[in-house]
Amino acid sequence: MNEHPIHDMMVTAMENLKDMIDVNTIIGEPIETPDRSTVILPVSKVGFGFAAGGSEFKGGSSSQDDDGQQSGSQHPFGGGTGGGVSINPIGFLVVRSHEVKMVHLDQGTHIVEKLMELAPQAVDKVQQYFQQQNQQGRRNQNQSHNQNQNQNQHSQSPNTPE
Repeated sequence: MNEHPIHDMMVTAMENLKDMIDVNTIIGEPIETPDRSTVILPVSKVGFGFAAGGSEFKGGSSSQDDDGQQSGSQHPFGGGTGGGVSINPIGFLVVRSHEVKMVHLDQGTHIVEKLMELAPQAVDKVQQYFQQQNQQGRRNQNQSHNQNQNQNQHSQSPNTPE
């Protein structure tokens, strides 16, 4: 069974695309600092698109081989492929002995990551606020309780004539 001409076109295009894109395109080759304490990995965003198309046209002449059998396609074929690749660097992954940190080239677009980094600090602040409010509430309760006791003592003390 003969394969359709578009099959060969697709295989060729995919093989070339595979050669263009590999894992080092997204996460680059590691860069080690001279003191060997830090490794830096460039990180990129890769996008690619691919299209292929073809058509068979009527009106072609078919040829006969030595046995009198028709060979080849009965219709002429025309086709094409195209593709595009976009590579945008987005930052660096910095790896130290006890720390891994993502350093973005565009700081404005990574709000969620910043919020995640600041979340523990925010939780601590909220807890401190509620603890302070509880302590103030207890102090206010104690002060009003003491004031009520003082008022009760004054109202209960017998008035002695002088």
